[in-house]
Amino acid sequence: MPAVWLVPLVAALLAGWMGVKAIVERGPSITIRFNSADGIEAGKTKLKYKDVQVGMVKSVSLSSDLKEVVATAELAKDFGPHLVEDTRFWVVRPRIAAGAVSGLETLLSGAYIGVGAGKSEQSRREFVGLDAPPVVAGDSPGTPLVLRSASAGSFDVGSPVYFRRLPAGQVTGTELDRDGVKVTVFINAPFDQHVNANTRFWQASGVDVKVDAGGLQVDTQSLVSILIGGLAFDTPPGTAPVAPAGAAAEFRLFANRQAALKNPEHDKLEFTMLFDESVRGLQPGAPVDFRGITVGEVDAVRMQLAAGGGDVLVAVQATIYPSRIQWQDALPGAGTAQRRRRLIDALVASGMRAQLRPASLLTHELYLALDFFPAKGAKVNWAASPPELPTQKATLVELQSAIGSLAAKLENLPLDEIGGDLRQTLQSASRLMGRIDAEVAPEVGPTLAQLRKTLAAADRLLASDSPLQTDTRQAMRELARAAQAFRVLADYLERHPEALLMGKKDEGDK
Repeated sequence: MPAVWLVPLVAALLAGWMGVKAIVERGPSITIRFNSADGIEAGKTKLKYKDVQVGMVKSVSLSSDLKEVVATAELAKDFGPHLVEDTRFWVVRPRIAAGAVSGLETLLSGAYIGVGAGKSEQSRREFVGLDAPPVVAGDSPGTPLVLRSASAGSFDVGSPVYFRRLPAGQVTGTELDRDGVKVTVFINAPFDQHVNANTRFWQASGVDVKVDAGGLQVDTQSLVSILIGGLAFDTPPGTAPVAPAGAAAEFRLFANRQAALKNPEHDKLEFTMLFDESVRGLQPGAPVDFRGITVGEVDAVRMQLAAGGGDVLVAVQATIYPSRIQWQDALPGAGTAQRRRRLIDALVASGMRAQLRPASLLTHELYLALDFFPAKGAKVNWAASPPELPTQKATLVELQSAIGSLAAKLENLPLDEIGGDLRQTLQSASRLMGRIDAEVAPEVGPTLAQLRKTLAAADRLLASDSPLQTDTRQAMRELARAAQAFRVLADYLERHPEALLMGKKDEGDK
């Protein structure tokens, strides 16, 4: 064979080898359906996983019903095992969502398709692209959970989930459910270890301001939660430790922190109290207080006819939590329930009653107080369901009764007779004053005139330029000069006592 034929033969062999190599090394081809082709171009748009290119879009076309865009992409061969059921695709472009800005790098480089590797073992080649990037990466450590609520709050996909004011997760989805709203969240590790069967979740969106029996309360998680909303979770103190919750565990989503964390106790005593007074301002959830310590809460307030008919009473149903009371086995009994019953009977016999009291003069709210009063004879009606505790009228009601009694007494007073007597007394006093003016005033007048003349004379006598004042000042000056002469003489005699016998010596004598 001539050597000239070797060149095309080698070229053919090389081309065949490269073709076989390209076929062998070619990666899998997939189709991704999107709602729009915005940012997707054939031969230009790349597929990236963790900012590493793993494929390229080869073609873009419309679906047969013209509702979707079908992008065909070829991926690297080594990425083939990761194309499974839960692998996700989305277009990365500049976005502002949930208080975060992402995709700014695409302003210069152009949009690309992000890839989220799945964990399933079922292979797949056809996918539906996401409208927005996933909140949590598929390989992020943590635990997905399900929250159920009667209604949705002011939060959205991507809103933060807090644990003791630390960001611990994100809201990953919301959807309507037959019983209300289903909210899916993802709790990042290691915060997911703090979620167990006793954990409570609540909405932490905005600022929660409330005025109740405890005063003014303001609660918020962070500035981000004020702007875009959020959730929070914690475990009520005093609950028994249990194992962390597993994936997809379901929890109730409460409206606020107070509703979520209150009443973790399972040991409860329910009672009913009947009042024949106004309970305006008493709401379900109001505390049951014993000398400043909250031992329960009001469950319901309703009207009830008294036994025998006629009177309409207000029935207040409340729950007492025995775990908040240090029960003393002062009275023996066969069991815990019997000991509590005996002790409650003894307290009621000693005067313990339920009474309505104002919690705040500003809001006119009431709470239920248990206290001792000088009252005897009442007993607990254990036959009722729930049992009935005796009550005591509120202090304000007693004050109203006292005011009413005082008004009745004032109404019975003979005010007309008292007014007539008072008018007669004033007339007698007026006549007496007229007699004094007529008889005494003429005699007192000359005396007052003479007294006025005397005071005027005394005033002239004591004036600063009067002769008396002038003579007095001269006499005082003479007395001062005489006193000074006596002091000089005394000093001289002290130095020359012989002068008393020999007389004063001249200054020239030695």
